[in-house]
Amino acid sequence: MSVAEVYMEACKLVGVVPVSCFIRNLGSPTVTLTYHGLGPLGCKALCIALSDVHIRTLELAYNNIQAEGVKCLLELLRANFTIQYLDLSNNHIRSEGAEDVAKMLLDSISLKSIKLSNRFKDDDARFFTEALSTNSRIKDLDLSHNEFRERGGEYLGQLLNNEGLEVLDLSWNHLRMKGAVAFSAGLKVNTMLKHLDLSWNGFGNEGALAVGEALKFNNTLVHLNLSNNCLTNEGVRMLCRGLEYNETLRELLLAYNSITVEAALVLVNVVRNTPKTALEQINICQNVLVNESFVNVLDLTCQEHPGLNVQYGGVGGFIAQKPPKPVDPMKVIQDYLDKRKLRLWDFFRNIDKDGTMRVSVTDFRKAVQQSSIPLNRYQIEELINRLDRDRTGVVDY
Repeated sequence: MSVAEVYMEACKLVGVVPVSCFIRNLGSPTVTLTYHGLGPLGCKALCIALSDVHIRTLELAYNNIQAEGVKCLLELLRANFTIQYLDLSNNHIRSEGAEDVAKMLLDSISLKSIKLSNRFKDDDARFFTEALSTNSRIKDLDLSHNEFRERGGEYLGQLLNNEGLEVLDLSWNHLRMKGAVAFSAGLKVNTMLKHLDLSWNGFGNEGALAVGEALKFNNTLVHLNLSNNCLTNEGVRMLCRGLEYNETLRELLLAYNSITVEAALVLVNVVRNTPKTALEQINICQNVLVNESFVNVLDLTCQEHPGLNVQYGGVGGFIAQKPPKPVDPMKVIQDYLDKRKLRLWDFFRNIDKDGTMRVSVTDFRKAVQQSSIPLNRYQIEELINRLDRDRTGVVDY
């Protein structure tokens, strides 16, 4: 029997309607069935059909497969050795299926990446930690949008003993206080993790202090997202005590925290005064208005660290000395191009590598900064505010 025939028979057997999208795309290395309402029985029929099919990616988010469906997937992964990427987000698996998910992580010899946003509770983290203590093949683990708290933070800190994990997403959990401190203790000794997303938790200043201590010793982390974590200026100062010793972190995201230009100055001065720092991207946008003093310090810092890009909410507050005469930044660009017999169209096309006629604000800012166009950072931000009035993050030229 063909795979399609096996699937049709399996659907008859369990009493569900076949998904035509699956049948149409047989032969593709990627099976995408997001939002198809499979349910536990539909998942069972699918697993029967896929037991001997060569696919790399299986996307099953938003299908309500529940704990019963996970049992079928567990059997599938014991038979199918080609599936490397699995998305089980938002399937109402919850605590009932946590142990079987852990068995899946433990038994699979092919899985490299898995998404598990399913409202798992504190004690469920123990199953994942135990499973990954011996499986170093998983490289990318998404545990976002769960309900891990203090005990969960302790278990997840132990998970960082894993010797293969490189990307970990714990955003939108409830890691705070003891949970944040315990997790950071694991980060302190981790030797593999490169990308860590802790955004939308509740680390607070106490957690920031613990992360700062971990950064003194961690020498592998490249990307760290601490956006929306209830940090204040004091928390950023605590974090910076670790950044003074760290030589690997390149990207630091701190958007949506309760910080001001004072914290922004501390961050830039850390880069300025740390010769071995690797920091290239600092994001404090959305809520931090800086002043001219900050812009001047940033300009001086970028002379020594030309690759540095700091994203902030805008320039406001007290300005010590206003420019004697307002300058239209767009006219400055036009004059620059006219002298070189270039068109404005050419300028944008050079940034827009994909040819979509839309350029991200980040790419636009970087292109102007790295060019020889005579605009300072204050003028660049003024220009961006005009070109992206709705704050979409994109310039449509």
